[in-house]
Amino acid sequence: MFWVVLVARVLVGLPFFVIGLDHFLKFLTMPTPSLPENAMTFAGVLGTTGYLHVVKVLEVVGGALILSGRLVPLGLVLIMPVAVNIALFDIFLVGQPGLGVVLAALCFFLVWAYRSHFAGVFAVKPKIG
Repeated sequence: MFWVVLVARVLVGLPFFVIGLDHFLKFLTMPTPSLPENAMTFAGVLGTTGYLHVVKVLEVVGGALILSGRLVPLGLVLIMPVAVNIALFDIFLVGQPGLGVVLAALCFFLVWAYRSHFAGVFAVKPKIG
């Protein structure tokens, strides 16, 4: 199980870390995909408002935590909403499942693998303090 979790951590952490860093450092040359008009509008709004900068910081920090193996549950807390939003973007705006669906599935697997660290989140009647 250790090796499966390690591979999943690399498959989740590496893309988020590298693509998040590329947003700031521009070291990758990626072709512009042809997307439907509503997907292009949504992506344009994210870029012009500055919202994407916050998302990319979360990707870099969360990806680094997941890759390092230190504070993996915290990295998953930072990355999971981003992965789910990428999956929803792929499904609803692009119209076909893409890399986001795979990343979200891997994140769900990692949450399951680290489930003992998330047990408190699923408490039915949590106590204060």
